[in-house]
Amino acid sequence: MRDFILGTDWWTDCDDAVALRLLARAVKRGEIRLLGVAINACMEQSVASLTGFLKAEGIEGVPVGLDSEAIDFGGRLTYQMRLASELAPDVTNADAEDPVRLYRRLLAQATEPVEILEIGFLQVVAALLKSGADNISEKNGLELVREKVSKFWVMAGKWDADGEKENNFCRNGRSREAGKIFCELCPVPVTFLGFEVGYGVISGGELREDDFLHHVLVDHGSRGGRHSWDPMLVLMALIGDEEAAGYTAVAGVASVDAETGKNYFVRDHSGKHKFVIKQRENRFYEEQINAGL
Repeated sequence: MRDFILGTDWWTDCDDAVALRLLARAVKRGEIRLLGVAINACMEQSVASLTGFLKAEGIEGVPVGLDSEAIDFGGRLTYQMRLASELAPDVTNADAEDPVRLYRRLLAQATEPVEILEIGFLQVVAALLKSGADNISEKNGLELVREKVSKFWVMAGKWDADGEKENNFCRNGRSREAGKIFCELCPVPVTFLGFEVGYGVISGGELREDDFLHHVLVDHGSRGGRHSWDPMLVLMALIGDEEAAGYTAVAGVASVDAETGKNYFVRDHSGKHKFVIKQRENRFYEEQINAGL
């Protein structure tokens, strides 16, 4: 069984919720373990809404970490208040762990290779990579990741041309710096799914009216479905192979400009980074996602 940790900007967009549904269903089928979730964009209902979502999926006991300083990403909150008030009214942000300590603890305890899914901003993962030894582990962050993490799956960037900009890298100064740090320091393989891949693949519009995930999409303003950046990344990771999931994987070395947030890629067969290109029409991916919901 494969072990995953999820990082998410559980924040303004609803594709995170569609992605978490796919993960939760894989947990329920006994295909994976979800070791923990780190929230990297913060609001008052962050922990309650995510905890409530997992509870509604029949999954309890998953530890949640929160970057409580991540209040500087802006945007309009939509669905979290309903989830928090209806599904976890007694949970507060104070119930969450520090996210870097959560990562360090989960990795230190891991006895099998861990895969990290990142569908939000990278400042927590960057801080993990730069973390030092502590009372959790005598290893620093780079050592823990190198020893315990087999792969990162990351929704970030726009890879159809050099010098493009995408939200998860360029949203603010912290996300730009984090993108640079992550690309430079991460010691294990990384597969990126970019903005251009998920845009136009619309999923979640076929949910039942009584499904709480349908209510999430409606609250967001996406009754007919939403672009599938995060669920496509999660589904590819669950399949575990880019080609088998319907993509061409391009190997090389990725970088991010900390001043502008622009991403760049140098193709190299021996590079530890990859970005993916769709091999199939959008409907193929829509059907795969919707079948998993």
